[in-house]
Amino acid sequence: MIFSQKINSRRLIYVLGAAAVAIVVVVLLHARGKSAAPSDARDVSVPVTAGVAVRQNVPDIVSAVGTVQSIDSVSLQAQVNGPIVKIEFTPGQDVKMGQELFLIDPRPYQAALDEQQAQLAHDEGVLAEAQVDLARYQTLAQQNSIARQQSEDQVYVVEQDKGTVQLDQANVETAQLNLAYCHVLAPISGRAGVLLVDLGNLVGPDQSSSSSTTTTSGSTGGQFPAGTMVQIAQIQPIYVNFNIAQNLLDQIKHNQAISPLEVDAYSQAGTLLEKGKLTLIDNQVNISTGTVLMQATFANIEETLWPGEFVRARLILTIRNNVVTVPAQSVTAGPNGYYVYVINSDTTVHRVSVEVIDRQGTIAVIGKGLSGGENVVIDGQYRLDDGVKVQVQQTAAES
Repeated sequence: MIFSQKINSRRLIYVLGAAAVAIVVVVLLHARGKSAAPSDARDVSVPVTAGVAVRQNVPDIVSAVGTVQSIDSVSLQAQVNGPIVKIEFTPGQDVKMGQELFLIDPRPYQAALDEQQAQLAHDEGVLAEAQVDLARYQTLAQQNSIARQQSEDQVYVVEQDKGTVQLDQANVETAQLNLAYCHVLAPISGRAGVLLVDLGNLVGPDQSSSSSTTTTSGSTGGQFPAGTMVQIAQIQPIYVNFNIAQNLLDQIKHNQAISPLEVDAYSQAGTLLEKGKLTLIDNQVNISTGTVLMQATFANIEETLWPGEFVRARLILTIRNNVVTVPAQSVTAGPNGYYVYVINSDTTVHRVSVEVIDRQGTIAVIGKGLSGGENVVIDGQYRLDDGVKVQVQQTAAES
C-alpha cells in the first residue's frame, strides 16, 4: 500500500511538470506572435536614396600621368675666365632676357682691348704712310725719276699693311667681345634657380671639369652641367608631356586637325590647376610601351604648374552631346551586365538593364536602357527586387 502511494505521488509530479512546460510554450508562442507583427510591417517599403537620369553634354576624356616641362631651360656658364666680382640678382626671382646677372672682373679684358686698339692705331698709321709713299712713287715712276720696280714693290707693301690693319681690327673685335662676356646676361626670361657659385669664385670655360655634370651641395640636390653658375627655367608658358595609348592616335589626329584639343592639368589631389591646348603629337610610337607622346601648352599665368611636377593630364577627345547620365553609384553589375532600379509612380521599383559607355567622375554615361527623366535608386538597391515598394528618404542633387 505504501508502495502504491509513492507511485501516485511520482505521477502527480510528472503531470504538474508537463503542465508547467505546456504553459511556458504557450507563453513563448504568444510572445513570438506579437513580435512578428512589426516584421510584416517592415516589408511594406524599403528606405532608399534616389537620383535622376538626366540628359547633358559629357566630355570624352582620356587621363594620363603628365610631367611639367619648361619650354626653355638654360644652364648659364661663363664664356671668359675670371673671378666673380658682382652678383646682381636674387636666386629664385624672375629675371628678364638681357638682364645682367654676374660681373666677371673686366679689368684684364679692358686692358687687352686697349692694347689691341693701340696696335690698330699704330698699324693704321703705317698703312697711311705706305699709301702716301705709293702715290709719290707712282708719280715719280711716270716721270721716269725712279725705277718702275720700286713703285710696283710699294703696291705690295700697302697690301701687306692693309692685311695687318684688318688683323688688328679682328683682334679689337675679339677683345671687345671678351669684355662684353664679363657681363653675364640672362639669355631667356624665366625663374632663376639655386646659386651654384659665390662672390669671388673663379669661373669660365676652363673651369669645367672632365665630367659632364656637377652636383649641388646641401638640400638643393640635383645635377647640372659642369661650370654652371645658375639655371634659368621658363615658367610662362609651360609644357605638360604625357603618353596616350596608340589605339587612340587616329581619333586624336582627326579631332586635332579640326580644332586644337583641350587638355586639363589636375593635381594629384584632383584639383584643377590649369587649362591648356594640345600642341604636339610625337612623330613615332614608343615600341616598348605602345604609347605616343603628347605635349600640351599652358599659359600658366598663376604659375600653378612647376617644372618637374607630376600632374594628371586629361585630354578631351570630343564632347558627347545630349547623352543620358545617372549617378555612378546607381549602376550595379549583375551576372547579365549592368542594371539600375527605376522607381515607378506607385513607389515600386523595377530592374532595367543598361549599357554603360563611359564613367566620368561621379556620373555614368548610359548608351541604352534609359531615356532621361527616370528616378533611379542610388543607395539601398541591394535590398530590392522587381515590384518591391520603396520609401525615398533623400533625393540626390543632379550632377
